[in-house]
Amino acid sequence: MRHGGVEFEDFVRTRGSALLRYGYVLTGNAEDAADLVQEALLRLGDNWSRVRNKDSPEAYVRTIMARQHVSWWRRRRRERVTDEVPDEVHHDAHTFGELWREIATLPRRQQAVLVLRYYEDLPDEEIAAILGISRGTVRSQAFRALATLRIRPAVLERGHA
Repeated sequence: MRHGGVEFEDFVRTRGSALLRYGYVLTGNAEDAADLVQEALLRLGDNWSRVRNKDSPEAYVRTIMARQHVSWWRRRRRERVTDEVPDEVHHDAHTFGELWREIATLPRRQQAVLVLRYYEDLPDEEIAAILGISRGTVRSQAFRALATLRIRPAVLERGHA
């Protein structure tokens, strides 16, 4: 088999939903999330024999997804904001849809940094490696994103938005 047989299929079956949720958090819509997962799994499949023995397959896929997301955004240079969050993708007690609408207004790199830092709970060093940026850039992007998100509610309350 091309992708390493049963082991690869087991990985896709067991981790596919989590990867789709991660893709949704990165992209903001189900179609782009599915495309991102598919592209990443194709790359993983091509390198399965090397990755399964040497690296963490899930970390490898998530790195591909984060880098691919930034790459697609650079090519398209357009934002896609969504008002709907599918129930089957994420279950949480807080208002995830409201949070995503705010995060989706940020530049893509800031979005990726916030997702990797607060959703995936990764340290700055890993985020830097995934996105191909310096640790200092990770920190500055997170700082700018959080500052923007903190200022926005005050502006909205005054009616200047």
